[in-house]
Amino acid sequence: MTEVPSRSTTRVLVIGGSIAGMLAAAAVKDHVDSVDVIEAHELPEGPEPRTGVPQAVHIHLLHAGGAEAIDSLLPGSIDQLLAAGANRVPMTTNMVIHSPEGWYRRWRRGTHYLISASRDLTDFVVREQVLKDRRVAVHTHTKVLELLGDRRNVTGVRVLTADGEESLLSADLVIDASGRATRTPQWLTRLGITGLAEKRIDSGLVYASRVYRAPGPTRDWPMVGVQADPSLPRPGNAGGLLPIEGDRWHVSLMGAPGGQPTRDAAAFEAFARTLRHPVLADLLAHAEPLTDVSVTHSTANRRHFYERLAHWPRGLVALGDSVAVFNPVYGQGISVAAQGALALRDLLSGGLTPDLGRRAQRAIARPVNTAWTLAVGQDVHFPTTTGAAPNLADRLLHRYVSRLSRTATGSFHAATALTDVLALQAPPTSLVRPGVLLAALLGPRRPPLDGPQFTPAERRLLDGPNGAGDSPGQPERTDSGGRDRSTPGPCRRPPV
Repeated sequence: MTEVPSRSTTRVLVIGGSIAGMLAAAAVKDHVDSVDVIEAHELPEGPEPRTGVPQAVHIHLLHAGGAEAIDSLLPGSIDQLLAAGANRVPMTTNMVIHSPEGWYRRWRRGTHYLISASRDLTDFVVREQVLKDRRVAVHTHTKVLELLGDRRNVTGVRVLTADGEESLLSADLVIDASGRATRTPQWLTRLGITGLAEKRIDSGLVYASRVYRAPGPTRDWPMVGVQADPSLPRPGNAGGLLPIEGDRWHVSLMGAPGGQPTRDAAAFEAFARTLRHPVLADLLAHAEPLTDVSVTHSTANRRHFYERLAHWPRGLVALGDSVAVFNPVYGQGISVAAQGALALRDLLSGGLTPDLGRRAQRAIARPVNTAWTLAVGQDVHFPTTTGAAPNLADRLLHRYVSRLSRTATGSFHAATALTDVLALQAPPTSLVRPGVLLAALLGPRRPPLDGPQFTPAERRLLDGPNGAGDSPGQPERTDSGGRDRSTPGPCRRPPV
């Protein structure tokens, strides 16, 4: 075993070359002399699948709160993503969403946005931006075995390299961004730190995903989604379609126990037709499948409450999925990791202080709290969920949010309030501001829609020769005053 000698320079070790690990490196690189990313696998050179990320085959998006955090950490990254074919989707202007309370309107004035791209492309753009900095080095095929130090101070890690050699690497700060497979809880126990609280809430949802060649250009194509309704006497199922680079549609279907999708390619579109509305199945009838169906059962919400520990060692921070993972149907993971990394960077402006680790865990917990409240607040109401059951407060809150969601189908003000929170740009408590409460009390200003809103240009794309009509362009549906700008219409052949 070799040991790195003591140093006079400052060094950070990041466990994991995931997107959270790269964002962690971006957060600290301007405040220390060197950053070493320790990755157990190989990292691809381009926008290709990365080993150890099975969830990459399912739809991913960046909420506005996450996209802005990434662009603050790595200026120009979002422009680079868009230049590579990612889509900037205005919310709710370019969203065709069927909620349990009805169809959301496509308001002409979008107040927020999301970035839609494949996970491989997002990973690559972030990784490329980070590794341009000479202060950041990556050590692949290297496994972290344990933390060095004691309950007061973490001083580095012990690693095993591909050639079987063990080494002790010293550091001023160790950041665990190893993801779902994190071993920090076990490592803390070895250091003598106990009492870590953990929650796991699992709706039993299964994901099945496939990539399609769209029937025309996907620039400005809307996000399409059918949400599950926990009040229905049937297994909760849902689905989403995102436009991604290369004029492709990335489609994920989800189902709870008793109604789960499978890997059977022949059954994929048939399952889409079992959702609460067949809009996804009707769209896929115009598209060409490019991949097999990929399935995952790893959709539980799980959280380690590091910020609650009575003792936290100096020199250690946990970030991203190492802290919390969420049901992927809500698309929160990357955005929460980015906001956590941004919080860490802001704290580092005061230097590597003795209490940095504890303050960082509390700061990282804030965006986690928002995402956790949104995910668990929905999942807990499905009858198949294990790990928690709704109490009286949960049921009252769910009734209020459902009323606000119904109001949002015909109220620009209510829709904007919900979008503030869903985009991870406002806390859930903002939904009980007086103006939002009043909007919920008054209800929707417009009558409910009887089907999905598609612009004439979008319908022409689907109706064109061989499904190759005009580019859909920028939709203009309903302005913030509630005036309809175009008539909602279904897909054609077959009708929705």
